[in-house]
Order: sequence, then C-alpha cells, then structure tokens
Amino acid sequence: MTSKSKDDGSTAVIVANGRYPHHPIPLSVIKYAPYIVCCDGAVNRFIEAGGFPDAIVGDCDSISEENRIRFADRLYPNTEQETNDLTKAVQFCVENGRRSITIVGGTGMREDHTIGNISLLADYEAIANVKMLTNYGIFTPVSSKTTFKSFAGEKVSLFAIGQKPVTTTGLKYPIRNRILTNWWQGTLNESLGDSFTIETRGKIIIFQVF
Repeated sequence: MTSKSKDDGSTAVIVANGRYPHHPIPLSVIKYAPYIVCCDGAVNRFIEAGGFPDAIVGDCDSISEENRIRFADRLYPNTEQETNDLTKAVQFCVENGRRSITIVGGTGMREDHTIGNISLLADYEAIANVKMLTNYGIFTPVSSKTTFKSFAGEKVSLFAIGQKPVTTTGLKYPIRNRILTNWWQGTLNESLGDSFTIETRGKIIIFQVF
C-alpha cells in the first residue's frame, strides 16, 4: 500500500471496523488513497494487511499496545458515547477540511452494525460528499435531484430514510412521485442506460452493484 495519490487536503478514505474488503475496487481505493483514517477497531487488521494509517480515530481502546506506541503521533482519542467510531471518523475528516469521503469496511460483519452504518450515510450527506464501497457495490446518499453514471443492466436499489416522494428516470421499473414506506419497495431495479436520475426532497440511499 505504497502508491498513494497526491494529497490535496480535501479527500479521505475511512477504514471502518467491518469485514476488510477483498474486491479489487475498494482495495484499489485504499491503495491510492491520499489520506487514510482508521476507525479504532479496524486499525490492527489494517496494519497487519500492510496498511499505514494517517489518523486513528475512536475510543482507542482496541488498538494493540505495539501499534499504540508505533502510531502515537496519529492517535486521536474520542471517548464520546453518543456516536460510534465511524461517525467520529467522519466528523474528524470534516473538521480537518476533508469533505470528500469514501468509506470501506463498513459492512459484512454483524448485521446490526451493517444496517446502522449504511443508515448513517443519510446523516453524513448533510456535511460531506460521502459514499461507502463494499465487496459488492457502492452506497451513495442523496437528498435532492441527482443523476448517477451507470450502464445498461446495472443493478440498482433505493432505500428511503423517512417518507418523502421519490421519482426516478432511467430505471427499468420507474417510480413516480411515490412514498416508499418499507426498504424493500425500492430494491432490485435496473438501469436502462448510461445514467439514471433520482428526484427527492427526502433522504435516499442508492446502491449500485459493481
């Protein structure tokens, strides 16, 4: 993991405490990240995999003593109990001017942690340009009319946070000014071409399969 891109100070990759990615797309994002923030619970595994964190954020109670000493100059303890380590990492990035954030390792372990981390994207969207990459695809939160790059046949799902009307353009099964009252209602759709558009005034999380 020595091929970092030039750091302009605006972007960051957060390595969360879920399953470490194995798909080449998130692995490439980690490899070329200009700045990497590790959640406390993820840092030991990240270092074992050959990673070198620029910052370690969280309770800092999970990091090994060896790594605590080795990376003492980049530990940022935050013991506040009302938020999880992923939120603390996002807040750290924003406070340091890094508002273009990609999260990896946010899913794949306990299901309650996975659902919680995905839902938090809707909150992060208010303060940052954020997305989450998994081993299967990419989650992106939106709260206004947004057009996504795509390809014909791409699998797409929508998850509504709250109850606001949603309209889609460019998907096989169109949604027209509809309120989605359960998460399954916007799932298993498909792109018709090189882009699709979501219109909403609510909070929607889009999943695009690689």
